[in-house]
Amino acid sequence: MRIHHLNCGSMREIEADGASRPAVCHCLLLETDSDGLILIDTGLGTPDVTTPERTLSPEFLGRAQPVFDLAETALHQIRRLGHEASDVRHIVLTHLDLDHAGGLPDFPDARVHLMDAEHRTALASTGRHPEDRIRYRPAQWAHHPNWVTYTPQRGESWYGFDTVRPLENIDAEVFLVPLAGHTPGHTAVAVHDTDHWLLHCGDAYYFHTEVDPDNPHGHPALTLLEEATEVDRPLRIANHARLRELVRLHGAEVEVFSSHDPWEYARYAGA
Repeated sequence: MRIHHLNCGSMREIEADGASRPAVCHCLLLETDSDGLILIDTGLGTPDVTTPERTLSPEFLGRAQPVFDLAETALHQIRRLGHEASDVRHIVLTHLDLDHAGGLPDFPDARVHLMDAEHRTALASTGRHPEDRIRYRPAQWAHHPNWVTYTPQRGESWYGFDTVRPLENIDAEVFLVPLAGHTPGHTAVAVHDTDHWLLHCGDAYYFHTEVDPDNPHGHPALTLLEEATEVDRPLRIANHARLRELVRLHGAEVEVFSSHDPWEYARYAGA
């Protein structure tokens, strides 16, 4: 299996330690032998770039200040790698926030894997609460994706996490690791890469120092954003502690990264 790290949406600059970088939408593209292409999160899609007023909320536009670049969309990056949209057979979502699900319309034939709680919340509560209108955008799934939903199920432990779900009808070792708190059905996604694991943590945390096992601390601006977008603070804070413990005990076996931290993304992109 070949793994590509993609930035599918640059956003406003983040300043830290005297430097600044644009926030990213860190996605993974897995080229597999038997399952076709598997895309983990989609970032912003072509409709978001070409007609943002239709698919993105004004609050998000002001908050995130996205850079609208078609070349950064997953669809265009996948084509540059020599593939077509139809080659993406599976999409795995950490959650349905608009900057993670914006590329869904670009891959209408893919099976879309996510936690059931996220699917139910996004489709049922859109419009009822102000934050829902910001984060969940029905235009991004108006094409009626082929949803595949999962519920947490206690089973064999994975590095101390005991409700991990393998993806259905997929040979590649890709697991959902539920980490609710940012949204009701938020999940991390674990991918086995030869001799170690990658754990895409989505928005379980925003900045790498939050999961530093020796000196954990947040980024002032990003911590405020995390608090503004959380649905369950105790769960979100507990996830930080669980991830720190994972890094402390198994950092050589499991590489942990989040969706928007550009310094983490640079480890893989060489930026």
